[in-house]
Amino acid sequence: MPEIDAATRTELEAAAFRRLVQHLRDRSDVQNIDMMNLAGFCRNCLSRWYREEADARGTKITDPEAREIVYGMPYKDWQALHQKEASAEQKAKFAATNPGH
Repeated sequence: MPEIDAATRTELEAAAFRRLVQHLRDRSDVQNIDMMNLAGFCRNCLSRWYREEADARGTKITDPEAREIVYGMPYKDWQALHQKEASAEQKAKFAATNPGH
């Protein structure tokens, strides 16, 4: 692994995060339940991690504010525009692979 100073590493990580968020915004056809079933995380997880990291650093961000950062719009608006009802198969897979979630 190449030697990268801390400031450059932080810049690279921030840039990669911004690209991931933009990719998720561009791929509104990909449902959160599919992400959870395949990868074990979704846009809501990412927004929660963002909020938790802000809290750990003394910056208070609400869940709705963090979701808006990730979704690019209020969560309720994204749901109305893009969220589809999960199938019985999707729900069963979610229950089996994400116990207690």
